[in-house]
Amino acid sequence: MVHKNKLILIGKVTATHGIRGQLRAVSFSGETDNFLSQRTLILKGSNGESDTFEVANSSLHGKRVLLTLKSLDDINKVEYLVGREIYVERGQLPEPSEGEYYWCDLIGLKVLTVQGEYLGRLSDILATGSNDIYIVRNGEKEYLIPAIEDVVTEIDLNESVMIVDPPEGLLDL
Repeated sequence: MVHKNKLILIGKVTATHGIRGQLRAVSFSGETDNFLSQRTLILKGSNGESDTFEVANSSLHGKRVLLTLKSLDDINKVEYLVGREIYVERGQLPEPSEGEYYWCDLIGLKVLTVQGEYLGRLSDILATGSNDIYIVRNGEKEYLIPAIEDVVTEIDLNESVMIVDPPEGLLDL
């Protein structure tokens, strides 16, 4: 089940930019439009403190995102934000297209084969370029499952389950 108010990590503040209070951030999303369209961001520090900010402006700067937060127009007012992680509420993100999923919705799914064999839980996802790789762990074993239609036959977020049909040899260690 997808929780609309769940906080989703979308990036991290890496540095200040200039003297007028801009921040440089890295986006953890392949879709920078999702990042750039946000009007409100939650910045969390390593000690758990968090602050909500309104975004005055955001733009791409090479592979980074430049952020200007409302009422913060000086480098001295934003330096303390460097290193903070950037979150949004899940409900602020657009619904993915059919057959597409946010990683945060997949992590934790129970993974079964088409024969009903329990493989474990999806614990992490690797982006490889051509297709993602799902890392499934069950405490004893780790499986690397390619995220392709021939292998991943069903994803049911309401039931928190993923069904896979691994090719011969994929599950052998």
